[in-house]
Amino acid sequence: MAASTYVTITSLRLKSPLRFFLLSFLAMKIIGQLKNNSACKQYKSRGFWTMHYTMSLWTDLPALKTFAREGAHLNGMRQSKKLATEIKTYTFTAEKLPAWREAKMLLHEHGKVFTF
Repeated sequence: MAASTYVTITSLRLKSPLRFFLLSFLAMKIIGQLKNNSACKQYKSRGFWTMHYTMSLWTDLPALKTFAREGAHLNGMRQSKKLATEIKTYTFTAEKLPAWREAKMLLHEHGKVFTF
């Protein structure tokens, strides 16, 4: 049986530990946007110092793409150059979010890399 949901994993390497304050401010608004989106079924984040990660589980790909290109998330993407030296992202089909260890491995092996 084919997976009916999508997982997106993202990593962000901050330019400096001091950028954490901007990241936190932007993340607070993005999480608010996520909570108002019924297509996002689950969200997790973790990070320390300059490396931060997110994972989200979506019911459909169009909703995921719309979320990424609107509102607080779009604003966050526009500020990426100020915030990060590198962002990686990987989207794939799965029934549930992977464990963090597997998520980081998948991101390392398959992630699309954006550098600033």
